[in-house]
Amino acid sequence: MRILEDLWYGNIEPTEYDTYPCAEYKEALQLISRNEEKLHATMTDSQRELFSRYSDSVREFQDMAECMLFQNSFRLGARMMLEVMEER
Repeated sequence: MRILEDLWYGNIEPTEYDTYPCAEYKEALQLISRNEEKLHATMTDSQRELFSRYSDSVREFQDMAECMLFQNSFRLGARMMLEVMEER
């Protein structure tokens, strides 16, 4: 049960994922940053404020969606393990 101990003691963070080997992820993140910089350069102060509130709302939604995805994936994995154990 080493993995459960690692999870309990905080050695595993389920919400983190390794993006280092994924070039597509890095490219997408760079594209987002470049486009955001271009947008900011053309915005007024009130537009920047509105965009900031929009970005915060999107991040909050993404956090909730990632949490639900994690929960659903964990449940699916647990159901798969139960099914494997029942086939003995």
